[in-house]
Amino acid sequence: MGYQTAELFSSERNMAKHSHGSMDTTHHEKVFNSFITWITRGTIAIILGLIFLWLVNG
Repeated sequence: MGYQTAELFSSERNMAKHSHGSMDTTHHEKVFNSFITWITRGTIAIILGLIFLWLVNG
């Protein structure tokens, strides 16, 4: 029974090699654009609903 801090902070970790700019981000960009579109449409719908309620003295 002991602490594993020596293993956690050692300089010889088995990590993946990082290569900058090699990832395909097209799917990420599509999902992000869809998210922004839905947030924008939802905000507009809420604002229009509030204006409608204001007009009919809701």
